[in-house]
Amino acid sequence: MTDGWFAGLDPDDTTAAAERIAGGRAESPEDWPAEAVDAGFAEDADDYYDRLHAATTAATEAAVTERERADDQQLVHAVRAMADCERTGNELAERVAEWGSSRYGEAGSGVGYARRIADGEVGADDDHSDRALRSLAEQVVDVAEETDDLRAYIERTAPAVAPNLSALAGPVLAARLISLAGGLESLAKQPSGTVQVLGAEDALFAHLRGGAPSPKHGIIFTHEYVSGTRREERGSAARALAGKLSIAARIDHYSGDRRPDLERELDERIERIRSRGGDDA
Repeated sequence: MTDGWFAGLDPDDTTAAAERIAGGRAESPEDWPAEAVDAGFAEDADDYYDRLHAATTAATEAAVTERERADDQQLVHAVRAMADCERTGNELAERVAEWGSSRYGEAGSGVGYARRIADGEVGADDDHSDRALRSLAEQVVDVAEETDDLRAYIERTAPAVAPNLSALAGPVLAARLISLAGGLESLAKQPSGTVQVLGAEDALFAHLRGGAPSPKHGIIFTHEYVSGTRREERGSAARALAGKLSIAARIDHYSGDRRPDLERELDERIERIRSRGGDDA
C-alpha cells in the first residue's frame, strides 16, 4: 500500500506533499518516516517531520485562503462592513447635529442635515469652527454613500450566493443571517430554532441564566412576516419563517436549485397564522 507512496515527490514542493498527505490511506499503521527515507523524500526521521509540518501548514493555509475567498464569506465581509458604516454614520450624524445646533441655532438630524451643512446651506461663517464642522458633515455624507454602495453590492450578490434564502428573506436579511451564522454552510447546518433566534444571543443568554423570558425571534423580526404580524402571533410567525429559511439555506448550500414553492408555502402558512389567531398547525 505504501510502496512508491513518496516516489517522485519533490521534497521542496509543499503543495504536492500536502495533496499527497491529504489523499494518503492505509489499512494499518505504517512507519511513514522510514518509508519517506527509503523513497529519498527525507534524509531522516527529523527531516520527515519537518517536511510533514511544512506540508500540513501549507494545506491549512490553502484551505483557509479558499474558504475566505468563497462567495458567502465575501458577503459576510460586506454585510459586516455595511453595519460598521451604518453605526459610524449614525454616531457622526448625531455629533454633527449637536455641533450644528450649538453653532447655528437650527435643529436638525440625520444624514440630510449633515448634507445641508456640507453643501453650505446651513451657516454663513467661514472661520475655523465652521470649516471643521463642514468637514465632519462631509465625512458623514461619504460614510452614508459608502453604506448605500455596500447595500447595493449585497443586493446584487446575495441572490447569486443564496437564491432561495434571498427570495424568502430579502438579500440584506439573508446576508445578515449568513454573517451571524459564520457562513452559508454553517447556517445550513443550524436547526430552525437556532435560525429563529440568531441575533438575539444576549436575550437568550439572559433567559438561560434565569429571570428573563425566552426570546421568540432574533434578527428575523425585521421581516415583514414577523414585524407585521400581531404581537400575540409573532412567535408562530417567527417559527414558520425560520423553518422555511432553514430549508432554503440547506438547499442553497447543498444543491443551489431554485425552489419557488418555498415562497408560496411560506405565504400560505403566514396567511393561516394571521387568520387563525396564531394557529400554525
